[in-house]
Amino acid sequence: LDAPVLLLGESGTGKDVIARAIHALSARSGGYVALNAGALGETLADSELFGHRRGAFTGAVQNRPGAFELANRGTLFLDEIAELAPSIQVKLLRTVEDGEVRPLGSTSGVKVKTRIVTATWAPLEQRIEQGEFRADLFHRLSVFPLTVPPLRERGDDVVLLAGFFCEQCRLRMGLSRVVLSPGARSHLLSYDWPGNVRELEHAIHRAVVLAR
Repeated sequence: LDAPVLLLGESGTGKDVIARAIHALSARSGGYVALNAGALGETLADSELFGHRRGAFTGAVQNRPGAFELANRGTLFLDEIAELAPSIQVKLLRTVEDGEVRPLGSTSGVKVKTRIVTATWAPLEQRIEQGEFRADLFHRLSVFPLTVPPLRERGDDVVLLAGFFCEQCRLRMGLSRVVLSPGARSHLLSYDWPGNVRELEHAIHRAVVLAR
């Protein structure tokens, strides 16, 4: 399946991990490129996504391919897609529809076969109603929407994930054994984890350091 995938879920649920898994399980042999759209300004987002040609702006001293070209025949993961500027949304829509990018400062396009996976914690339908996100782009990106549940809704998965992080800490710190006590397991299951898997990982790391 090469259809665009939209990952929906709270911050810290592991959407980036799922995006990598989608790429790894696909038949695509190209590269995997990840960008946080929320961390890019309008001009930087244009250059990072679509590339630029020498002289396109101050500091552009050479041609530079964008993320779509770097991920050609592979996967491009765009996190926090709801934060993209309106002008970049227009260019992204054109690229998704036509399979072509136009670098800044170029008069011609470059064909790409890049599979796009996007993610957001924000309710895009509400952003559309507020005029902050294009409805046509939403429908292009959400051919296969996938909701990632928060950790508080995943039951015993919290203990399984905690065990995985314990093993990571054991290897990283050169310890012989790291085990969760029955009390620790009970506490993990009773907490609601507002920071989700990311918070759990950090909590286990702290606990192992203190337990040493």
